[in-house]
Amino acid sequence: MDRRRFIALIAGALVAPLAALAQPAGKVARVAYLSASGAAEAGPNRKAIMEGFRSLGWIEGRNLLIEERYAETRTEELQRLVGELVRLKPDVIVCVGPAPAMALKKAGADIPVVFIAVADPIGIGLATSLGRPDGRFTGLATMVPAGFLGKQLELLRESVPGMSRVAFLTNPGNPVHAVGRSLRLKAAQDHGFEVVELQAKTREELEAAFPEAVRQKADAMYLSGDPLPIQHRQLVAELALKHRLPIMYLFRLHVEAGGLMSYGTDTADLYRRAAGYVDRILKGAKPGDLPIEQPTRFELAINMKAARALGITFPRSVLLRADRVIE
Repeated sequence: MDRRRFIALIAGALVAPLAALAQPAGKVARVAYLSASGAAEAGPNRKAIMEGFRSLGWIEGRNLLIEERYAETRTEELQRLVGELVRLKPDVIVCVGPAPAMALKKAGADIPVVFIAVADPIGIGLATSLGRPDGRFTGLATMVPAGFLGKQLELLRESVPGMSRVAFLTNPGNPVHAVGRSLRLKAAQDHGFEVVELQAKTREELEAAFPEAVRQKADAMYLSGDPLPIQHRQLVAELALKHRLPIMYLFRLHVEAGGLMSYGTDTADLYRRAAGYVDRILKGAKPGDLPIEQPTRFELAINMKAARALGITFPRSVLLRADRVIE
């Protein structure tokens, strides 16, 4: 954990909002933060949740203490990191992604948990329903309306005319990827795609997946959200160009790193909203009584430089729908 690195991200002439006056005098909240990704990759999203805390009057170093742990994509480290955080007895634990959430569930400690970016909390057993989680877990899901994956695939097809064979690259260590396999295959089948299934749990397997996709004659790739490719997003963008593979990503971070296109949740919005959940729990709410929220904002991002390198010309219909165009 490198706390100084993150303090630098939010330091410098930030004035406490008037909402700080509403916090109980002398109360210092202790919040733990657990992510499967690396500290550097978590920076922008960590900044977003801190903005949410400040807007509610929780100021780090004044009435808010945060203890952070990062698995650096080594999921085998999560149980150890969970043990460290549980022993600290924080008021609330914020966790990012399904693997950390499942590690916390396995630990069984009676500490409220607010999760962020878990695609299917019901499917992996974190909650019994979205409206009433009925346990110690609640938060922000990336579960999206039915047919969303199909829409992503159609946007990819619209951008890459003639594609018929798509490679799905997933991480078998990601609980949501395992649970969602049948949904991925059905969405592809419903939209007339043949499927190439590829998996990667390490950087080496990630690199090997690209020539394998080409060997299996994939026209394009769909990359599900996962800490591994996010941490190596620059490498992924380079591999996509090297192997001439157009990729539809879930997160804009990939497009900013040189990837072709993404259509998915506005993650910064999720993190800011998560601060509200923590605030309510700190003020006495039970996580089981707080409905799990789904995304409300989605964005289409495209990278023109990547498109030119791949010989792709985005049709006007895609350009007009793009929320972010990176030159």
